[in-house]
Amino acid sequence: MSRATQELPRTLGALRESAFSEERLANRSVKDELRNNLICKIQRGEQLFPGILGYDDTVVPQVVNAILSRHNFILLGLRGQAKTRLIRLLTNMLDEVTPYLEGCEIHDNPYRPICRRCRDLLSGAGADTPIAWLHRDQRYVEKLATPDVTIADMIGDIDPIKAARRGQDISDELTVHYGLLPRANRGIFAINELPDLAGKIQVGLFNIMQEGDVQIKGYPIRLPLDLALVFTANPEDYTARGKIITPLKDRIGSEIRTHYPAVLDQGIAITEQEAWLDRPSPVEVRVPDYIKEVVEQLAFLAREDKRVDKRSGVSQRLPISALENVVSNAERRALKARERVAVPRILDLYSALPAITGKLELEYEGELKGGDTVARELIRVAVGKIYDQYLEGTNVAHIIQWFDLGGSLKLDENVDSATMVKQLSGIQGLMEKTKALGLSANEPDAVRAAAAEFVLEGLYAHRRISRSEERGFAAEEKKREPREEGKAERPNIRRQYN
Repeated sequence: MSRATQELPRTLGALRESAFSEERLANRSVKDELRNNLICKIQRGEQLFPGILGYDDTVVPQVVNAILSRHNFILLGLRGQAKTRLIRLLTNMLDEVTPYLEGCEIHDNPYRPICRRCRDLLSGAGADTPIAWLHRDQRYVEKLATPDVTIADMIGDIDPIKAARRGQDISDELTVHYGLLPRANRGIFAINELPDLAGKIQVGLFNIMQEGDVQIKGYPIRLPLDLALVFTANPEDYTARGKIITPLKDRIGSEIRTHYPAVLDQGIAITEQEAWLDRPSPVEVRVPDYIKEVVEQLAFLAREDKRVDKRSGVSQRLPISALENVVSNAERRALKARERVAVPRILDLYSALPAITGKLELEYEGELKGGDTVARELIRVAVGKIYDQYLEGTNVAHIIQWFDLGGSLKLDENVDSATMVKQLSGIQGLMEKTKALGLSANEPDAVRAAAAEFVLEGLYAHRRISRSEERGFAAEEKKREPREEGKAERPNIRRQYN
């Protein structure tokens, strides 16, 4: 316990003489508190939602408006759009500590208690009523909505054991075991995936939101709770045809749409922030910019691909997990080769397929092709787009000519960087083109090898050269005339990384 916390008033009489006077706290609701603190943060120019990127001009202003309007609000968005993270940051807009009547299960306001136990305590002890303190982090309650949630979980239930121990009638208010909503009193109550709540639970929810009264086992209890309610949901479910009841929808003040990163740079910034890249390791990990861009471009392409379910979306966790896996594969290779520097290659992105395929919900066409095939095609297209950003218009005729004259190169992901650079240097003009990626002459072999492989993969993505299981990178086979009747067609087997 900090010294500042120890010096806080411990009785109601001392509280009245402190900065937490009755004039300040008696009639100030949680929504007023959020509003006032938000206004102060805006005036001081503070960052409102640290760690939330890409929402500064879209979602954040709408959330600010909802708080200033004292609204309960809902965030509608697909998975992986930082909805839960954003609502958890709302606690930063609460007072650091707030007083409540010590021992109260629902953290009653010392000046306006609502539960029977606290009213009785206050009438008996008066100014000597003990006061406890609640930190802002303890004033946030979150519940994931599932179909098995009951009204007892949310509101409360009669506790016959409590009634028996105290010798009270079972209809007495003091025998109530409070649920999540009352226990969140004077704080923020969040429900994730709101439409998954059963209809009768939604009815109980909007009733306590609007009227402040509930019925527990047929016994009416007036609970004018002081709450700020926030929700999250998938837009597909939050419709008249979905699983949300209209009266509850009507009582939610603001409906705010979240979204995926709008541009590649935003996505890269989010992925860099969230991915575990700065890791303790015997080797130095360097992640080239073009690798980060390819990983992020992959997610952007998946969100637009008709084979991927748009209603499910492609979470921002895909590029985060993929980049972590890519780095891990490069780290593993460097450790085996006893190298000091680990640099991810495009080859490592194919090794990261387990981190990609599990996050793609496929439509029927995608299911026919298979998750691995769809993911590999997305990687190839992503490489092609990023290749164009660095090398579009670059003369690569000498490289293509080297393959056209019969040259081929089969790369092994376990080969050390020095050996790989030696192999790649044999391709006419290849290493020279890596300068377009910002490489200097004294870069480590791991950096040079990764850059040269990216150039070859970009040529393959644009079908300037081919790549097969047997031969590795080779000349692109020319389109042939339709075969004559009776002549067998030689199969063209494309190599896929494993």
